[in-house]
Amino acid sequence: MKLRIVITDGFTLNPGDLSWKALDELGEVIYYDRTPVDEVLGRCRNATVIITNKTPVSSAVMEAAGKLKLIAVTATGYNVIDIAAAKKKGITVCNVPAYGTHSVAQHTFALLLELSNHAGANAASVQAGEWYRSPDWCYSKQPLTELKNKIIGIIGLGKIGTQVAMIAMAFGMKVIYFHGKKGLKDWTPVKLHELFMQADFISVHCPLTEDNRGFINKEMLELMKPTGFLINTSRGQLIVEKDLAGALQKRKLAGAALDVLSAEPPLPGHPLIGLPNCIITPHNAWISFEARSSIMQTTVENVKAALKGHPQNEVGFR
Repeated sequence: MKLRIVITDGFTLNPGDLSWKALDELGEVIYYDRTPVDEVLGRCRNATVIITNKTPVSSAVMEAAGKLKLIAVTATGYNVIDIAAAKKKGITVCNVPAYGTHSVAQHTFALLLELSNHAGANAASVQAGEWYRSPDWCYSKQPLTELKNKIIGIIGLGKIGTQVAMIAMAFGMKVIYFHGKKGLKDWTPVKLHELFMQADFISVHCPLTEDNRGFINKEMLELMKPTGFLINTSRGQLIVEKDLAGALQKRKLAGAALDVLSAEPPLPGHPLIGLPNCIITPHNAWISFEARSSIMQTTVENVKAALKGHPQNEVGFR
């Protein structure tokens, strides 16, 4: 019987500017833009390969899909997969461990520059006619901040954190960091509480674990400078969002910029949405054409390698 590849939620990776054709030579490809949770089992029942981004693949799905050999995750995080069940059934799980280093670092600085220069807010003001009505030849909706000699504190000095630090150096910023490989000689490793106390900008770049879930809480936020800013392009669950909302409302810090939230999309009434000193983008730091092309290429290579019996980028333990 022909091998069947089921793509459960391909739209965010490929809204139409990439191609899945490289998979056609491997077998029959069944494509879905999105798959509701209650339809995963039915759609994947006859799959040999499941390609998923955020669609959960549970033990029940694996049990029903008797011919399933591979689950390929088109992302780095694979928490949507029941890894223990996959191990028990001998199903290979692969991910894409690195693809968006430069794109995420670039987005981090886009957020940082909006916090410091408010270009978007000022441009919106001009479009609203405020410059036309202004008695002065120039103005700014909020104070602008020069980055030179400001301190950026990076939590998680991996590939993305390192790239952010390199960009910060180009702006003349001083780099301190917590957790990760040793940085350049001009970068200073500090303890976590010291980073929150010293940094003018805090940028979070660490994976989510049970040990660090919610570590950015009221206690840590109380340590920040009232002129400080928090940026998170990592995982929303690292922050206790009600604590951050309270700190922003009380001006314990000047502002925050987030590309991730604990629940995505957020429900109405989310405590951070609508706050004037909180910028939120819809988890799109990774979504550049270049980064998505890299994900697509690696995913195809993952599928080919696994079907040949030599899996690459395998996660979990066999």
